[in-house]
Amino acid sequence: MIRYFAAAAAAAGRTEEHLDPSTLDSLTLSAVLARLGENHPPAEPGPGQLRRTPSLERVLSRSTFLVNEVSERELTRRLAADDVVDVLPPFAGG
Repeated sequence: MIRYFAAAAAAAGRTEEHLDPSTLDSLTLSAVLARLGENHPPAEPGPGQLRRTPSLERVLSRSTFLVNEVSERELTRRLAADDVVDVLPPFAGG
């Protein structure tokens, strides 16, 4: 399961999503993030509108991640089918 917070939730258009466990098992965190970026392309603004929400791919490139509620900095980490990945974009304030 992938859980999105703040700007990541806005860019994905949801707060969580479930990937097929059979395809998630043994993929690296980096590969899963790439798949998420592909699954959520940026929406094109309508005529006269400005794009206000960054693409999920951009948000992911600036985010930190938790795997099973533990900070994970190694994008080469292999994931298991039952892992939970939290996407934490940069937060403003203190």
